[in-house]
Amino acid sequence: MLQRYDERNRDLQVNIDGRLVHRDDAGISPFDSAVQGGDAVWEGLRVYDGRVFRLTEHLDRLRASATAMAFTQIPSHRELTHELVRTLAANDMTDGIHVRLTLTRGVKYTSGMDPRLNTAGPTLIILAEHKAPVYDTGGVRLITSGIRRIPPGCVDQNIHSCNLINSILAKIQANAAGVDDALMLDLAGAVAETNATHVFVVHDGRVLTPRTTSCPEGITRAVVLELCAEHGIPASERDLSLTDVYRADEMFCTGTMGELVPVVEVDGRPIGGGQAVTTRLRALFADLVASSGTPVLT
Repeated sequence: MLQRYDERNRDLQVNIDGRLVHRDDAGISPFDSAVQGGDAVWEGLRVYDGRVFRLTEHLDRLRASATAMAFTQIPSHRELTHELVRTLAANDMTDGIHVRLTLTRGVKYTSGMDPRLNTAGPTLIILAEHKAPVYDTGGVRLITSGIRRIPPGCVDQNIHSCNLINSILAKIQANAAGVDDALMLDLAGAVAETNATHVFVVHDGRVLTPRTTSCPEGITRAVVLELCAEHGIPASERDLSLTDVYRADEMFCTGTMGELVPVVEVDGRPIGGGQAVTTRLRALFADLVASSGTPVLT
């Protein structure tokens, strides 16, 4: 799976600390914390017909991550929403939009890890692109990565930080194997997530997903669990092994960038023999995003 360039994004206006600049002229200081050490948090948002899906939940998670990282300054939801609206309006964007919102600790007065070197901050970056869901709706193929997901005793994955090296290394393995993404395990060998998405399996009509011990608390993941509860689909969070994956009736991935997509193969093995539950949840999700969200443009 390789994302393709969209010509509509050629002249994007990127928002950096309230300044709207052409994508080719956008930049941040080499002393910025994101450059110095990946010291930043981020969110991915989707815009459907002038509405941002689950905006409050995304901004809540951004604030929670920045708080856990001991950022001394965090913009309010109102400030962030204002800059988001300005960015979308500047690009004349209303639908089929993915937004990458990044908040760094800010600029240091000299190079170094110590947060006390930060005298200006935070830095807010809003990048909005024309981008449809990135996965093939027919399904994706995975391999199990040799790179393990970091446990909470090292870096809690519920801090949605910009330090994505583990995921990038896993994605390199997937690329080398000629598949779409990599399934990542925790240090105990339980399934965590893929390098880019949360995962669900279906056994005898029951939807199962890993606990958020070694994966972040996903917004789309939470929506799927809500839809299951609302529509009478049995669902639960539990530890899952590779055996649970290999013998699953169905498997699917979730995430803001890709929405819901079936998994058709893991480690060269076909998954299940149908997609009835996955197809139903995809339809329920499509109905939800078409009828809800925070209006930001008219």
